[in-house]
Amino acid sequence: MTRPDGYLLDNGRSEAGERFDAFATLFDPTTFRHLENLGVGPGTRCWEVGAGGPSVVSWLATKVGPSGEVVATDIDTSRLTAIARPPVRVRVHDVGADAPPSDGFDLVHARLVLVHVPERDRALRSMVAALRPGGRLLVEDADPALQPLVCPDEHGPEQRLANRLRHGFRALLADRGADLSYGRRLPRLLREAGLRDVEADVRFPLTSPACAALESATVRQIRADLVAAGLATDEEIDRHLAHVATGGMDLATAPMISAWGTKV
Repeated sequence: MTRPDGYLLDNGRSEAGERFDAFATLFDPTTFRHLENLGVGPGTRCWEVGAGGPSVVSWLATKVGPSGEVVATDIDTSRLTAIARPPVRVRVHDVGADAPPSDGFDLVHARLVLVHVPERDRALRSMVAALRPGGRLLVEDADPALQPLVCPDEHGPEQRLANRLRHGFRALLADRGADLSYGRRLPRLLREAGLRDVEADVRFPLTSPACAALESATVRQIRADLVAAGLATDEEIDRHLAHVATGGMDLATAPMISAWGTKV
């Protein structure tokens, strides 16, 4: 496949809102737990990188209060305009190409972002540089290669079809520069960036209505790309979406690895 231009999972598509809602259900409790443990509170200055939807930004705004600040950035900020009021400041920003929006942050956080950024090494350096000494970095990213199946229990034709479509999705992501093994490297990369007290854990949703909602929205969003690349037919996609809609499939996400550390 020739590498096309543009982000495969464009925030402007109608399915993006469904995806963000599913991510919030699946991963917000884990993210909020880590942010709490990292000491987010009144007066904290935060940079939310690649914010996408509003759930994490809104939670941070409540925690930092009027004396704090939440700078929310993304290449597409259309889903953040409704919450763009103090203490939230929204900026259009490409973390892989642009300088940090400010410096001296107490906390920098990115979730499910860097795996999609071809210039992810530069992006990580930028995030570290934006921290004050003693500031904390939390990066949470997927590792689709660590667990590549949407149906780990591949016991029938419905599951085999689902896994074949997931393979096609991964191929499209890789063709656009995504690093499908990025999550597992985060602890080492944070140490190499000079952070101390680095730790990590993983969240791996296996079966839930949110997993099914995410799968349906994702397949519908990339449908034309799958067909154009010869990775699936419209009939196969319709059949898979019908299987998902029954609610009887055990659908998984890629593991999300959370890694955090402190700037010296």
